[in-house]
Amino acid sequence: MNTIDSTTAGAAAGSHTTPPELALRAAAQQWLAAGRTAIDVCVSAHRGSVPRETGTHMLVSTAEVLGTVGGGHLELQAIEAARALLAAGPDALAALAATPRVWPIALGPSLGQCCGGHVTLTLRPLDAAALAGWRPGQPRLHLQLHGAGHVGRAIVRLLAGLNVAVQWVDEREAEFPPVDPHEPAHIERLCSDSPEHEVASAPPGSFFLVLTHSHELDLRITEAVLRRGDFTYCGLIGSQTKRARFLHRHEQRGIPPDTLARLTCPIGLPGITGKEPEVLAISVVAQLLQVAGAAQDGAGAMKAGLNRVAVNQRML
Repeated sequence: MNTIDSTTAGAAAGSHTTPPELALRAAAQQWLAAGRTAIDVCVSAHRGSVPRETGTHMLVSTAEVLGTVGGGHLELQAIEAARALLAAGPDALAALAATPRVWPIALGPSLGQCCGGHVTLTLRPLDAAALAGWRPGQPRLHLQLHGAGHVGRAIVRLLAGLNVAVQWVDEREAEFPPVDPHEPAHIERLCSDSPEHEVASAPPGSFFLVLTHSHELDLRITEAVLRRGDFTYCGLIGSQTKRARFLHRHEQRGIPPDTLARLTCPIGLPGITGKEPEVLAISVVAQLLQVAGAAQDGAGAMKAGLNRVAVNQRML
């Protein structure tokens, strides 16, 4: 196994390949290092339907705004409030650092926004303590992507701007494109003599995409994924005919039918037609996000159900 050198996220904040939350944090670090005075506007809590969730940040200086707490009237008022705090002077900012402004807002009654939820904004000066409190969001998904061909490259280009963890595997080092100086750290390139053996290194609940140059290699990789069983998604590029052949061969090797039924082939959302790598990549990434969202909703519902059971047991 040989891990190819992978550069860190672009040094310039806002690089087109950097996920927005990571770019914003990089910008905050740069502003702080340069001594720029700014207000950190954070969605510190939310309930119901809201434009952005807890943990979202926006930076406001006297002349610039980076990030967004959701736009609309909410964001306009937040920017105005932040600039009023900046205009109050150094002593007021020092007091604000000690006691940040906590601002609960009902979006419907207070602002007339149709979301109807509730958010709490916390405003404080951008300083080392504020930045230390930023919590990076959990990746939407962990993906092990096998294949550095045209489709694999197109998928990686789309995933470069999302908060996902990607291990990009191929046995042919020359197939990877030249490393872009702005290639983000969450895309890890891995050249492996035995790609199927890398399946075991992925965390439980991972997503797998198999797009290699060889049907026999595709077969070995998908078998390794299916035997794990703890995957969220296993996608194989190909047609219904390829799916039928693979299912038959996996069945002969003892993979149970309920596990075989979880193999996604063809990949991508139905209704998006076109065989161009870019079109297929859009369809596949949309499917990954759809599956990840459904899995997250399912986990949330299960947690809520367990909490209800625990409450009921305490009441008995």
